[in-house]
Amino acid sequence: MAHRLGLSGFALALFSLGATSAAPAAEAPLTVYVGTYTDGSSRGIYRFGLDLATGTASRPALAGEAKNPSFLALHPSGRFLYAVSEVDEFAGAATGAVIAFAIDPATGDLTLLNQRASEGTGPCHLAVDRTGRHVLVANYGGGTVAVLPIGADGRLGPASSVRVHEGSGPNQGRQDKPHAHGLYLDAAERFALSPDLGADRVFVYRFDAGGGTLEPHGAARLEPGSGPRHLAFHPDGRHAYVINELANTVAVFGYDPAKGELTLVETVKTLPAGFTGTSYTAEIAVSPDGRFLYGSNRGHDSLVVFRIDAPSGRLSLVGHVPVGGAWPRHFAIESGGRVLLAAHQRSGTLAFFRLDAASGMPAPLGSGAAVDRPACLLPAVFPR
Repeated sequence: MAHRLGLSGFALALFSLGATSAAPAAEAPLTVYVGTYTDGSSRGIYRFGLDLATGTASRPALAGEAKNPSFLALHPSGRFLYAVSEVDEFAGAATGAVIAFAIDPATGDLTLLNQRASEGTGPCHLAVDRTGRHVLVANYGGGTVAVLPIGADGRLGPASSVRVHEGSGPNQGRQDKPHAHGLYLDAAERFALSPDLGADRVFVYRFDAGGGTLEPHGAARLEPGSGPRHLAFHPDGRHAYVINELANTVAVFGYDPAKGELTLVETVKTLPAGFTGTSYTAEIAVSPDGRFLYGSNRGHDSLVVFRIDAPSGRLSLVGHVPVGGAWPRHFAIESGGRVLLAAHQRSGTLAFFRLDAASGMPAPLGSGAAVDRPACLLPAVFPR
């Protein structure tokens, strides 16, 4: 059974387990890693502890140095952390990189293990399969997706599979060529889905965990000019939600996990009626209980909240909430579904929100924290 056990509170938690007092032990702080862009004062990946009851955060500390570690993923063992290095050149070649780190169980600090080419420029998203044997990475600039094997020691091998996307869209400033923006495994990990902002498609691949390969399986088309960015599966495994950066919409799909097929159900707007400014969506997430969906609007600087209808998967607007900073590139919901954490890329701030169990609406919690150019938040759940 997984527990939210902040590394900074590890010793305290062990003490509490052995205490004889009848009083319930205080919950240890949640350990959170922050991926950043390093063209300012940031030097890589930061970590802090968060009290989920009060929203009090410890001062963020540098956990590991890296160049533009803009997206992070945790190994299922809790021993390793993986990050993209969102660059256009690595080891003299036109590609970005994926970085492997070992996690110090006492401090949460990161030790570099190795780096491998991501097989495309500008890697922007990655995931680790549940076996802990593969990293799947999407390369925005290269329009490619790839699989990199993970050794028993956490180190990465060279890519075992690379696929090149095709297609373009009507927005010639952003859609002149493919731009893979994510790569997501379904619940059974038989298929991997990749929203491509440039091609206005979600590409579907058969994923072979034995060989670490991706085989083309099909694609779902979105409205021209949508710019699909990120995807979230519903816990029922039969619905998928794609947030479209350029159109400021969410596309609701029915998903057949046996066939690996997407069927469009509806498309809804993420911005309030009457808004005329410039804004682009970023992150999307479904609450752990499957009742609510959240999206972030960069420019409008808000979180949009939808209620999810069961069993149709359709969305109804609940409302919009100011996100507490400028340009909310990423947010994450901790595994208990109580707290949402948001990263504001342009203001260099982090904000925390208590999620109302009945309405799904976020309410500010605590006073936040500061990290320069934050791009990704990873609440770390460590196996016991």
